[in-house]
Amino acid sequence: MARQKGLIKLDGTIGGITFYKSKDGYLAREKGGVSSDRIANDPNFQRTRENGEEFGRAGKAGRLLRTALRNVLKSSADGRMVGRLTAEMVKVIQADETNPRGLRNVIDGEAELLIGFDFNIKGKLRNTLYAPYTQNLSRTTGLLEVTIPAFVPANMIAAPNGATHFKIESAGAEVDFENEVFVTETSETSIIALDGTATAPITLSNAVTPNSVHPLFLVLGIEFFQEVNGEMYSLKNGLFNALTLIGVNGSQVVISAG
Repeated sequence: MARQKGLIKLDGTIGGITFYKSKDGYLAREKGGVSSDRIANDPNFQRTRENGEEFGRAGKAGRLLRTALRNVLKSSADGRMVGRLTAEMVKVIQADETNPRGLRNVIDGEAELLIGFDFNIKGKLRNTLYAPYTQNLSRTTGLLEVTIPAFVPANMIAAPNGATHFKIESAGAEVDFENEVFVTETSETSIIALDGTATAPITLSNAVTPNSVHPLFLVLGIEFFQEVNGEMYSLKNGLFNALTLIGVNGSQVVISAG
């Protein structure tokens, strides 16, 4: 892969060289490679096929999780989040010690590896919210909760320039990756001033199905606002909003007696 230079940028194929635009600018690469038919049938490409199947499964799982969290994700994601999440899902699948290569999956993998994933690389929660919090994922009751003791926003939040207010939000999701369905609930605080007045203690509770056997996910985020003439405006279209997976409880297999 080569970067295009000069005033005129090309798009298309000339003399076996493909010119195209990407997020990294205008690039060029040589056309060619192994045919799709050979990759699909040649025994020498067995590992390639297995890797491709698992990568596709990771992409599908990442898409389902993003859809489940869409209500909070739409204002707190960077442009490369999809690729980053897919890469982490691959690690989850590769941790599956039950199935052979090519058949490994998220359910039998280690979904807990996703804990700490930042959906917005430009606004990480650990560098934004310094107030201590605790999380609890109860598979029995189906309650996925975050509790934050009272804190002073001016002291415990690293807010971007121009921000006057914020709100803290959470979402809990129960995701059935096999059947591609989910249950999600979101919760949030009111919009709070970024000043020296202590907040009240905060509990954000999200209810999913009690005694679920599917993976449970809990995210926590913060959204910033600017007040102008009494109206609240999202700050810079969410560029600095943070959203992080703070808790994951992988699937619990239920074995009937018998």
